[in-house]
Amino acid sequence: MLLSLAVTAALSACQKPATPAASADATAAATPTLPPLAGFKTSDLDPSKNVCDNLADYVNAKWLAANPVPADKTSWGSFEMLDERAQAASRGIAEAAAADKSASGITRLVGDLYASGMDTAKIEAAGIAPLQPMLARIDALKTPADIAGYLRDEFAAGRGEVFSFGAEADFKNSSRKIGYAFQGGLSLPERAYYLEDGPDGKYKAIRAAFVKHVSRQLQNAGIPVADADRQAADVLAFETRLAKASLSPIELRDPNNQYHYVTLAEADKVTPHFPWTAFFKANGVQADGFSLSQPKFFAEFDKMLADVPAAQWQAYLRLHAIDGMAPYLADKFNDERFDFYARTLRGQQEQKPRWKRVLDTVEGSAGEALGQMYVKQYFPAESKAQMQTLVDNLRQALKARLEKLDWMSPETKAKAMEKWASFTPKIGYPDKWRSWDGLATKRDDYAGNVLAAAKFNHDYEMAKIGKPVDRTEWGMTPQTVNAYYNPLMNEIVFPAAILQPPFFDPKADPALNYGGIGAVIGHEMMHGYDDQGSQFDAQGNFNNWWTQADRAGFDARTAKLVRQFDDYVAIDGLHVKGPLTLGENIADLGGLNVAWDAYQKALKDAGKSGGDKVDGYPEDQRFFFNWATVWRRNFTPDELKVRLNTDPHAPANFRAIGAPSNMPAFAQAFGCKAGAPMVREGEQQVVIW
Repeated sequence: MLLSLAVTAALSACQKPATPAASADATAAATPTLPPLAGFKTSDLDPSKNVCDNLADYVNAKWLAANPVPADKTSWGSFEMLDERAQAASRGIAEAAAADKSASGITRLVGDLYASGMDTAKIEAAGIAPLQPMLARIDALKTPADIAGYLRDEFAAGRGEVFSFGAEADFKNSSRKIGYAFQGGLSLPERAYYLEDGPDGKYKAIRAAFVKHVSRQLQNAGIPVADADRQAADVLAFETRLAKASLSPIELRDPNNQYHYVTLAEADKVTPHFPWTAFFKANGVQADGFSLSQPKFFAEFDKMLADVPAAQWQAYLRLHAIDGMAPYLADKFNDERFDFYARTLRGQQEQKPRWKRVLDTVEGSAGEALGQMYVKQYFPAESKAQMQTLVDNLRQALKARLEKLDWMSPETKAKAMEKWASFTPKIGYPDKWRSWDGLATKRDDYAGNVLAAAKFNHDYEMAKIGKPVDRTEWGMTPQTVNAYYNPLMNEIVFPAAILQPPFFDPKADPALNYGGIGAVIGHEMMHGYDDQGSQFDAQGNFNNWWTQADRAGFDARTAKLVRQFDDYVAIDGLHVKGPLTLGENIADLGGLNVAWDAYQKALKDAGKSGGDKVDGYPEDQRFFFNWATVWRRNFTPDELKVRLNTDPHAPANFRAIGAPSNMPAFAQAFGCKAGAPMVREGEQQVVIW
């Protein structure tokens, strides 16, 4: 969604009647052979390494050396291996749906999307035709009013340029949905890529490559070379101006920079050339106000409507129309898009196989429909039940830890406990599935299907504005290998696909499950108390529940964690950004501690000791081994450099060592001596939750 806070990932409207279940032919199709699981193995350990020097190296170095990033990816590790399994499973479902000629309901929807995307002959024959109506409309733009009208209509069609607009719970009244307008419009990862030369001139080189990409893509659309080159320069100048008015990723982490409620009349004064009253009408929304989240950005956007020549606007809108539709058009458009955004920017050497790219489209267009079919085949009921037990155990461990805090006043602690009591866990898949009634698709029109789904999903979102929040909805599909915490709903969510090794194995010893999914559960709960989530109360409202002294104490403790991660050097002298990754690092540290507490209680209840050995290693050590296994990940150099600027998660190898190095339990489990790199003591040790 448009908010970086609304769904904090763990790791990277009234409900209509449910759509009829998938047909038996589709859901009972032959189960494909899935790729291997990514669970912890003692054979991966490297005894030549010193675990007290670096847990990640001891657990993962051998595996990482033997498993470089595949040519069609930019990262490879535990998450990606599970994603391969989810995709293989989804492929079987989609192919069966595509083969079912008499399909109806969600089976037909998934089948139409997949079959049309795999029909490369028809896509190539269509060429640029699916894009021509947009391009013709852009060619006719002459005045600021024309441009504003085009933007309104693009949003109403489910596309939209320059900024983002969507529905989310009101920061100040989390029981209702409002509209949020959010800065956007940039092709490059963030504002620094436009305004700085970057390390060794990297950003400057990327800008030059971007201009060449724009020119080539415009040429693909039939624009002569000289004109395409001129327009490409105009696009860079246009986006540079947007970048100057944009906030950085670090600035956007502040909830105050994500919410600015205004009435429609007040918003119209900020952007007189872009009347929001007309925008809301075009999008079928009735509301008195919304969040104009970054007023400075939108004020500059309005100035650009007035003073940027129409020809420059046309160049910018053409590029975004073409690049936005490129994955659904003839190969020359898709290949050019891949060459810049994946190969040049992130170091991906080859495109993913077409079936994976089409599945990405199904996921983006009708992911929950695919998920409804996925859980029928791939998520056993016993996994959900066992996960619920783990969640309950982690909740109790968190409660005990909160109650014992010695740095927080009783007044603030009471509010923290109130928030703890209102946590809502969601496991596996939604209790109610959304309806897809009204979305018309065809077996032979890939671009048309994508456009129809975009319009349908946009209308679905717009219909939520002004309505009560539906707390049964999910922000991820069941086949997503991830998890999240939403502070506006105070909920922790664990999709079905992540509930596999190394995260969760119903047959594994407790140490592995608590060091894997237990730590993830703890992580998500701790997001409610990180530097962002801690600014939202038990009801999900943006509301300060801290005393001034307690907040100052919290900030002093988290500042030490910022410094810890600032010191980590990731690649070519580039450091991790402590302020950007703070929320995830707080969640890791608190989550792993809570998971350890819950694990110790589970051992005690079973009459066991953490010194008992499994496969030759004490269970206490296996807890930390699996934590490190979760964060087993290789990156292409270019991908890692982009993530250092944009990703609120620190690189995986630092996540593997960051939290354990602050835990006396780790040093005790491995007999690490004072002064070892994995033993942080005194002022260096970070203790928060």
